[in-house]
Amino acid sequence: MTLQPGDPAPNFEATDQNGNLIRLQDLRGQKVALYFYPKDDTSGCTAQACNLRDNQAELRTAGIKVLGVSIDGEKSHQKFATKYNLPFPLLVDEDKKIVEAYGVWQEKSMYGRKYMGTMRYTFLLDEQGNIEKVITKVDTKNHAAQLLSA
Repeated sequence: MTLQPGDPAPNFEATDQNGNLIRLQDLRGQKVALYFYPKDDTSGCTAQACNLRDNQAELRTAGIKVLGVSIDGEKSHQKFATKYNLPFPLLVDEDKKIVEAYGVWQEKSMYGRKYMGTMRYTFLLDEQGNIEKVITKVDTKNHAAQLLSA
């Protein structure tokens, strides 16, 4: 299953790094950048998160609420968010329900070894909860610009 622009975004509820419950349906009426990343505190994921942090004012002006999602746990997310002063929620998806619903839990390959992992994809959702844009080639150092050029 591949989600495309125009498709309704799969609903979910999950806790963030501070234990707050986030429900996608509660965010109707605003744009949401739902960005999936492989692992807290790794080089690419840190570059991506810090780029979104550094451009938070522009994203807010554009009406975009940022939510990060990985399969790491609450403590890992908390440490990552605190270390880099991340101003947006990082959702805990240890049971892989969100990554599977969005089709980003896929087979990957590194050094010839195949394994399952989270693809670095971002879904920009419109105010009605539909997918407006899917970014599959994320530029970790310029990700906010990719979102703002929607």
